[in-house]
Amino acid sequence: MVNISLEQALETTEMFAKEHLDVRTITMGISLLDTMTSDVDKLCKKISDKIFSYANELVKVGNDISDEYGIPIINKRIAVTPMSIITSSSCKKDEDYIKVAKTLDDIAKKLKVDFIGGWSAIVNGGMTDNDVRFIKCIPKVLSRTNLLCSSVVVGSTKTGLDMDAVKLCGNVIKDTAYRTRDKESIGCAKFVVFANAPDDNPFMAGAFHGVSEGEVTINVGVSGPGVVRKALTNTKGQDFTTLCETIKKIAFKITRIGQLVGLEASKRLNVPFGIIDLSLAPTPAKGDSISDIIELMGIEITGAPGTTCALAILNDQVKKGGIMAARNVGGLSGAFIPVSEDAGMINAVSKKALTIEKLEAMTCVCSVGLDMIAIPGDTSESSISGIIADEMMIGIINQKTTAVRIIPAYGKKVGDKVNFGGLLGMAPIMKINNFDCKDFINRGGHIPAPIHSFKN
Repeated sequence: MVNISLEQALETTEMFAKEHLDVRTITMGISLLDTMTSDVDKLCKKISDKIFSYANELVKVGNDISDEYGIPIINKRIAVTPMSIITSSSCKKDEDYIKVAKTLDDIAKKLKVDFIGGWSAIVNGGMTDNDVRFIKCIPKVLSRTNLLCSSVVVGSTKTGLDMDAVKLCGNVIKDTAYRTRDKESIGCAKFVVFANAPDDNPFMAGAFHGVSEGEVTINVGVSGPGVVRKALTNTKGQDFTTLCETIKKIAFKITRIGQLVGLEASKRLNVPFGIIDLSLAPTPAKGDSISDIIELMGIEITGAPGTTCALAILNDQVKKGGIMAARNVGGLSGAFIPVSEDAGMINAVSKKALTIEKLEAMTCVCSVGLDMIAIPGDTSESSISGIIADEMMIGIINQKTTAVRIIPAYGKKVGDKVNFGGLLGMAPIMKINNFDCKDFINRGGHIPAPIHSFKN
């Protein structure tokens, strides 16, 4: 029996009530490898039967744990095996893919989960004919579903970067923006391009259940920028050793809560517990911002000199503190910097302190990449592909996960805003460099793996 002091209990209660601490997601990963068949209708039935057999109680269990322990659990999600693999035998035309996608979307609605991820393709080594068909159909899929999220892995440190896939993803993003133009091009918010994607990421839009994973698992994503911000209010003027130790200690406490939720969900659902993702994921709520933490460290406004260093400190200390508190750490783990989902980032962009170039530099030391960034709707496909290529190479060279979730908001220009509501928030349209890179993108082919990838 663990003795908890009144002081510790009150501290935890305040974290939930005033500092926006939450378990951002319980994500159940389910393998669909055994559902593969050449008949699309049989595939849809087998997928439905398999997911319902494991996830039928997921939302209820999440809500019960939240009520019993007083821990806010914001999202309950499902991630499945990358569907480009599962559909490879059964889907030959767009209507086939859409039928399967709608099946997944309907399952998510019936189970009352917030999102289902895994409409994904892993093509960092090259694309099959099915992969090309699958990726080309993503805009139609995202425009005809509501809860389904999609991703494409185009590069890795071990395999290099598939530039044909990068070019294709630029087209997908533009087409998706157009097809969902009546909803602020929100389809693009459900699509992410990855390098070095982990197989066990619980966060959307990039979650999928990798083929290296087991039959089924529970992964938990914790979050608490507001708690870290509160902890740092007492460190003003103190040295970096004190700053780092403070972040590390509070990250330990945050992660222990996620560990508790994950173990309890695993026991009640009779599903193996996978990993804790240590990521600090902001929300649009005031005080729940990564940008606020950076500014509390002594940066006047996010984007000013020193910003990248401050973010690197935060990212590293969160991992150091969290890794001691969790049985298994995985996913993305670190600090997210999605512009639309962070009130402080929105403010910095609005004041022109934070540019897309500075954000790109920050992605070298954060846990993902260029995330939830709205750009002018008339941005060319080649420019979007160029942005993707730049970000992917940062991940490939630095042996880390990087991603691009970018929204060319149809009909919008610099100075306008898009409002997605909820956790997706609001984003000012950011200025990008409009000089052309079309001839570079059109070269096509594959960029080889970097020299330091050869470690066998």
